[in-house]
Amino acid sequence: MEIRCSLSAFKHSVTEVDIRWAFDTARYDEILDNGKYLLIGFDRNANLLEILYNVIDADTINVFHAMKCRNIFLPLLPDKE
Repeated sequence: MEIRCSLSAFKHSVTEVDIRWAFDTARYDEILDNGKYLLIGFDRNANLLEILYNVIDADTINVFHAMKCRNIFLPLLPDKE
């Protein structure tokens, strides 16, 4: 899967390496009502990130938002077992 990042993805100083790390450590990845996807995963320092992306085609996604995960999204995470 190719991950492309728009310039807007870096607005909150999240690096491309941390965005890719979040995809590798995703705890939540679901489509929203508006057709965009929300992913919650960890950066390399184990901080949760929220990432918004859209699907370009079967092999490519475009990340357009990445920042420290806000509390509003924490209830979406699966409960600890």
